[in-house]
Amino acid sequence: MKVLLVEDEVKLGEYIKKGLTEAGFIVDHHLTGLDGYHALMTDEFSVVLMDVMLPDVSGFELVRNYRAAGNNTPVLFLTAKDDLSDRIKGIEIGGDDYLTKPFAFAELIVRIKSLLRRANQADYKSSVMHMADLKMDIAKRTVHRGDTAIKLTAKEFALLQFFLERQGEVLPRSVIASQVWDINFDSDTNVIDVAIRRLRIKIDDGFDIKLIHTVRGMGYKLDALDTSTDTSISISGDDLK
Repeated sequence: MKVLLVEDEVKLGEYIKKGLTEAGFIVDHHLTGLDGYHALMTDEFSVVLMDVMLPDVSGFELVRNYRAAGNNTPVLFLTAKDDLSDRIKGIEIGGDDYLTKPFAFAELIVRIKSLLRRANQADYKSSVMHMADLKMDIAKRTVHRGDTAIKLTAKEFALLQFFLERQGEVLPRSVIASQVWDINFDSDTNVIDVAIRRLRIKIDDGFDIKLIHTVRGMGYKLDALDTSTDTSISISGDDLK
């Protein structure tokens, strides 16, 4: 899951990003409100961590405009101000939670998981996704094909979730690298191909309907009806670790 962190305190931002990355999140960190707002409006995130007192524009104002544009991604405000009036204002303008600095990292993780759980409960369809006999339950972190349970690594789970969210679309390697690995794609690396090959072995091998397809020269897609594209991948080098 991808988290947007807008925090101008460099050391605190690096600390939060490191901890969340180790917890399995992809973190996009910005130091200014304007950079954070640009990311908000041009990318997709599971949750937003927004500092209130930014050097260029208030986090409150950014979230107010974000909500006015019709966006409902959960927002957790981070601030050194603990006045009741500020907490009320943060909720009234569209924030979902409010955490006062300094805070324990364990509490931040709990707050984020709570926001994600509430978001899934509000829209159950976003928590459980299907294609043919493939079922992924994001909240329970389970994957099945029919009655067969499939065990995936954290990265394989994130990759399959991305495919399901964009099912039927041809996804270039550069997009997959950015959204799942949070890296710029290097055409000389086979990281993406190796990861998809491993996922395909678990998802497709032994099943009549093949779901993961290679579109030559373009990328990959998840499609239960597609039988015209090549499903082979040439792998060289060491396996992905």
